Formats: sequence, C-alpha cells, structure tokens
Amino acid sequence: MPEPREPDGAIAPTGAGGAMDLATTEGTTLEKTPGGPEGTGPSAPARSLWSDAWRELRRNPIFIISGLIIIFLVFISLWPSLIASGNPLDCDLANAQKGSTSGHPFGFDGQGCDVYTRTVYGARASVTVGVCATLGVAILGSVLGGLAGFFGGVWDAILSRITDVFFAIPVVLGGLVLLSVVTSNTVWPVIGFMVLLGWPQLSRIARGSVITAKQNDYVQAARALGASNSRMLLRHIAPNAVAPVIVVATIALGTYIALEATLSYLGVGLKPPTVSWGIDISAASQYIRNAPHMLLWPAGALAITVLAFIMLGDAVRDALDPKLR
Repeated sequence: MPEPREPDGAIAPTGAGGAMDLATTEGTTLEKTPGGPEGTGPSAPARSLWSDAWRELRRNPIFIISGLIIIFLVFISLWPSLIASGNPLDCDLANAQKGSTSGHPFGFDGQGCDVYTRTVYGARASVTVGVCATLGVAILGSVLGGLAGFFGGVWDAILSRITDVFFAIPVVLGGLVLLSVVTSNTVWPVIGFMVLLGWPQLSRIARGSVITAKQNDYVQAARALGASNSRMLLRHIAPNAVAPVIVVATIALGTYIALEATLSYLGVGLKPPTVSWGIDISAASQYIRNAPHMLLWPAGALAITVLAFIMLGDAVRDALDPKLR
C-alpha cells in the first residue's frame, strides 16, 4: 500500500532543523528584496542623522516655501539692479508722497524717492547684517561654549559668570548706548554689536550639547582607546552636538534682521545714505496717515523676511529632532 503524500504547497511538519531552514529561507528572501518596505530592509544603505533630516526637509512644505523666499531675498541682495532699474538715492521732491504710478508701483516716499527701488535695495543691508551677525555669533559661541563644556572646571565656571553678565544687558538699551557714539555708515558696527551681545545664547546651547554628547558610550570608548582631546572633540563630539546650534542660529538670523531694523528705526543702527528697511520705516512713520504706502512696503518686506527665517528654523528643528517626527 503506497504511503500518503503531502499535498503540493503544504508545509510538512519539521523539527528544529526545519525551523532553522525556514528562517534562513525567509532571511534570504528579505535580503533579496531591495531595501525592504520603504527602504528599511536589511540591504538598505545606512542613513545618518543628516540624511534623514534632509529627507524630512524635502517633504516639508514649510521648508520649501521659506527656502524659496530666502533664495529670492539672497538673489535680490546680490543683484538688485536686475529687478529694480532705478537708483534708490535718486529723489525728486515734486513726487513726494505720491501713490502708485506707471513705472513706480509702490509710489514715492517723503523725499520723492521710488519706494519700490528702495525696498529692493534695502534687502541687501538687512540680509548682510543678519547673515554676518549669525555667522559671528555661531562661531564665537560654539567655540567658547564647546570648549567650556568639554573641559569643564574653572574655565566653565568663568564662562558661565561672563554669560550671566551679558544676559543682564538689555539688547535694545545696549544698542542705544554703544551705537550712539559710532559715526560709521557701514554695517560692521551693527554686526559687531550683535555678535558682542548674541554669543552668550549660542554659547550656552553649545555647552549643554557638548556636555550631553561627551557622556555617550562612543566617546568613552574613544577615550579608553587613547584618543586625544582634539580628536574626540572634532571627530566624535562636534558632529553630534552641532544640531541644536544650527537650529538656534537659523531662528536667530531672522531675529537679528528685526533687531537691525529696530536699531535703525531708533536712529542708532544703519545711517543714511545706507538703504535699509528700518531707515525707511522710521522716515515713513510720520506720514502714515497721508501716505501709508511709504510704510506698508518696507514693513511688509521686513515681516516676510523675518517670518521666512523663523519658518526655516522651525522646519530644521523638526527635522533634526527625532522626537518631533
């Protein structure tokens, strides 16, 4: 009598060896699947924090919108003459406070200058101050805070007390006192003031991030293997501690642009003949009832610029913080 056969496609009962063979077969199948579901299979390439953040940013509409606005601002800051053919310093008192006319869509200010041209050229000073101040604050604050957090001890205590002193100085009041004695018409005194009073915030962020990073196991392993302080700081700690600094610096860039406009409005920031949104807003404030367009366009450009950088900072923060995903 013939022995009974298993139906085709059925799984015959197996012992421990059969279960291992089945697991091996399933593992081989997963490895043959390119990347697995959504690129998470065993054969998927390893991704770093920065590559994951870039993937998240590309899918974030806030990042795309703010990035396009910032690219446009940088473009008109570098080449304003491409979209504004006039000279921002060419004024005609006969056109003072006139509204929109052919060839002058934004009208004229109190001196007869074209508001559109001045609004376009005003982006250069604001973006220059914001970018340069942010770079200076980020470099100085990161270096001082990172070294204090890594070495600790007396240097950390001294830096903490120094930052406490700077935090006690009101920014606007400090600007009124320090910049009131400056007679230069360039942007560098304003940038220097922002770096002087802005580095303590980035310093504390960098210090806390370095203290957290140096307690990780891979840093302790590198120390046990005899890695030097410079190697541990540059190769192991800094790449993993820089993300919070980037987020805060990106948001602070918009804040510095608004601070420049505030100081220029108060008369201690940028000074004529420099073209600045803050200067134009200050000049237009006394004509707000008779010619509101003089205030509307530079103030609107300033608000959009600050909002774009804050939105960019929020998007970067969400991408670099896995807890917010």
